[in-house]
Amino acid sequence: MPYGSRLAAMMTRRLGRECVYTPSARLALYLALRHWCRPGARVLMSPVNDDVILFVVLAAGLRPVQAPVSVWDGNIDPAAVPESTWRNVDAVLTTSLYGMPDRVVELRRRCEELGIPLFEDAAHAIGTHVDGQPIGTFGKAAAFSLSKHVAAMAGGFLAVEDARTRRELELLRDDLLVPGRLRGDLAVTLRPLARSSVRTLHLVRPVWRTMQRLGMLERDDFRMALHAPRLSGCAREAPSLTAYEPWVRVDLHGFRSRHGALVRGQLILRLARLDDDLARRRVGVSLLSGSPWATPVLRDRTAHDGPLPLFRVPLLVHDRDALVERLVGRGVVCGYVYDPPLDDYAGAEFVDPSPDPSAARWFASHVLPVDPLLARKIANALVREQATTARPPVPTPVPDAMPPTPLGH
Repeated sequence: MPYGSRLAAMMTRRLGRECVYTPSARLALYLALRHWCRPGARVLMSPVNDDVILFVVLAAGLRPVQAPVSVWDGNIDPAAVPESTWRNVDAVLTTSLYGMPDRVVELRRRCEELGIPLFEDAAHAIGTHVDGQPIGTFGKAAAFSLSKHVAAMAGGFLAVEDARTRRELELLRDDLLVPGRLRGDLAVTLRPLARSSVRTLHLVRPVWRTMQRLGMLERDDFRMALHAPRLSGCAREAPSLTAYEPWVRVDLHGFRSRHGALVRGQLILRLARLDDDLARRRVGVSLLSGSPWATPVLRDRTAHDGPLPLFRVPLLVHDRDALVERLVGRGVVCGYVYDPPLDDYAGAEFVDPSPDPSAARWFASHVLPVDPLLARKIANALVREQATTARPPVPTPVPDAMPPTPLGH
C-alpha cells in the first residue's frame, strides 16, 4: 500500500478528489509545482503570504510574480492584474488567506482562457466552500495542511484530478521523503499535548517570553531572515528542495520526514474529529464577524452564507504591532502575520514586484489574525486594550458577496 494511503483515502472521501498524503502542505505544494511547471516558469501569487511559500516556489525553480490584492482580505484581485501580467505568467497560486476564499471562479476562468494551471494553497481553508464547492477542487491541484485545523504538528495532502496523476505524484513524493526517526515521531506526537497544557494552565505568556529570551524562536520578526547572498547562490541549483531547505524547513523541520505509524495513527484520530473542529470555528467566527474590527467582506459573507470555519479571523486594527505585544501579556499569541508583503521583503532580485503594492502593504500592516477557538477571550482582550478599528485611507468598494461568485467582483 502507498505511504499514508489510509489518511489519503479519508481526505479523498471528504473532498471528492484523489489525494496524496504528504508530511506537510509545503511538500505537497512543491510536488505540484515540480509536476506541472517547467523550471523558470512564472507563478502569479499574493504577496500577503507565508514566506515559506515563497521559498517553496523558488526551490521549484520558478519565478514568483506578486499580484495586486484586495485591501479587504489580502487575496489576489484578478481585475487589478494587468493584462500584460496575465499574458506573461505560466501558473497561478491561490492563498485563501486565513480561510477566506480566493476569487477562485474568476481565477479559474482566466487560467482556462490562458491554458495555464491554477494551484490552490488550501492550507488555511479545509472546510471552506464557494458556491457550494469545496476550496481545493477548483484548480489543477490543491495543497492542504492538517496542522492548521486538527491541532497536529504534521501532515498534509495534495488533491489532484485523477488516479493516474495521484500515482505519479506518489512516486515523486517517495523520492523526496527522508527517513524518519522515533525521536522525531515522539516529538510530533507529544507537541500538541504540550501546547494544549500550556493553554489550559494559563502559561502562554511566561512560556512565550521564555522562548523569546532563550532564542528558541526561528523568527526575530514576522518574517524569517532572508540571507540574500546565500539565497542568491541557491538559484544555480534550482530546482532543488535540498538547496533551499534552510528556508523551507523553518517552523517545521520534519516537513519531508517519513513519519511512522505512531504519527499517522494520531493524525487518523484527529482527522476523524475534523468536523467538530470546524463547527467550533464557525461559532467563533460568528462572534467575531459581528465585532467592530471585522472586515466588511467577512461580515457580508457571514450574513449571506453563515460563518466560515476559518483558520484565523482577519480583524483590522490600528497600531497592530504594539497590540500584538500587549496581547501576549493577556495570554494571547497572534501568529500568522505576513508583514511586510513578499515583494518588499524579498526585493526584485527574487520576485517580480506587484504593479500596485499599496493594498497589500496596508492590509499586511493592519490585519490581526486571531484564533476563532479563542474568540470570546480575544474579543474581551481587545475591548480592554481599547483596540480601534482600521479602515483604508481611501474608500474602497467592498467586493460583492452575493451569488453567483461570493467575494467576487
